[in-house]
Amino acid sequence: MEIAELVTPKSVVSHLRSASKKQALQDLAHHASGLAEISERAIFDALLERERLGTTGVGLGIAIPHAKLPELDTLHGLFARADTPIDFDSIDEQPVDLIFLLLAPETAGADHLKALARVSRLLRNSGVCEKLRGADSGEAIYALLTEAEASQAA
Repeated sequence: MEIAELVTPKSVVSHLRSASKKQALQDLAHHASGLAEISERAIFDALLERERLGTTGVGLGIAIPHAKLPELDTLHGLFARADTPIDFDSIDEQPVDLIFLLLAPETAGADHLKALARVSRLLRNSGVCEKLRGADSGEAIYALLTEAEASQAA
């Protein structure tokens, strides 16, 4: 599962203007509903349900909210960079500015876990995160996401 299989240039939000975790999840659900062609409410509810199990704020300014939805037949990813860091109840108690949303079919099983691992591995690279924070456009962010993965594989 490659990052380029999860995101497209249209699934990059370079200026997320959410003021809270709940609003961020709502805004992400709004963006993702058009990409995944399912209800914004279904996505939002699934994300909230997942957050109740434990935060997806993994630390170092990064969150990887994810959910499984019966309406989906393929994995979908969306990357967002917040204009202002958001309190995401992260494990290190630091605010989040880089968010990678992952939506999977209920039957995804191993593919969902592989995609989460791939995203986590990419965002653990502090150099990549620094470049993502400094990128000036959605196109530049998309290029960084897909090129960084390709260079890590080499």
